Amino acid sequence: MTRIYCKLVGSAVLWGGTWVAGRVLATYMGPFSAAFLRFALASVFLYFLTARMEGKFPRLARRDLPWLLTLAATGIFAYNALFFAGLRTVPAGRAALIVACIPSVVALFSGVLFRERFTKLKIAGIATSFAGVGCIVSGGDPASLLAKGLSTGDLCIFGCVAAWAAYTLAGKKAMERVGPYSAVAWSCILGAAMLLPPALASGLWRDVAVAGPVAWGCVAFFGILATGYGFSWYYEGVKAIGPTKAGVFINLVPVVAVVLGHALLDEPLSPALAVGGALVLAGVWLTNRHPALANR
Repeated sequence: MTRIYCKLVGSAVLWGGTWVAGRVLATYMGPFSAAFLRFALASVFLYFLTARMEGKFPRLARRDLPWLLTLAATGIFAYNALFFAGLRTVPAGRAALIVACIPSVVALFSGVLFRERFTKLKIAGIATSFAGVGCIVSGGDPASLLAKGLSTGDLCIFGCVAAWAAYTLAGKKAMERVGPYSAVAWSCILGAAMLLPPALASGLWRDVAVAGPVAWGCVAFFGILATGYGFSWYYEGVKAIGPTKAGVFINLVPVVAVVLGHALLDEPLSPALAVGGALVLAGVWLTNRHPALANR
């Protein structure tokens, strides 16, 4: 069991590292080129991983195609194009803490769309997360945010939140028909195919030609370590200890991103970032408390 917990921590560390790697890679190539190369490599890795885990790589059933295309369009195409576009200007730690509010956004839309019950703690958690995001993006000065508005980079990161929330909600339905490894592998393959045309139009071959060792190291980190091993370790944890316990480790991702951003990129650790991040994580914790506890 210790090995499983180590893998869950490892997946959180790898996913936290994507924010730093994304910030670096965004300085070397355009968002569509970076996103396509990430998932082209990840698709190859996940093809062989899924074949090994499930005995053979599953065929794409026509009835499952709409759901898998939805996953690819939201969680792969939209999320990653916005992810790399946003990280061109937004510090890694700040972006990761904004995106950390996704569970609260998912809870909000699950209640609205799927009529899931809103408990008092869940409402408090959603409000707390949103307050934390407001503190982060305003730098602790809401008046300044109202006067200046959100930057283009911040808007892209908020787009990531919307895209991944849609991916998560669609995934609930998709997983009823397709296994988790198959869903991830096929969404990566289809998402890479969606990313190819805009990547070519925005200078993919130019970006490939001028990319140096640092850029290719980031691509390899994304495709093999963060996407390949990160997802496989996480799903091993889900299988061994269940999704609720495994999901707790996701809260480590923004913490790792902030620490690595400060250590490797010299990003500042402001009081507003610390307070806002704490509010976001506290809100996520409240939002996802067990129903039996939430009703007390």
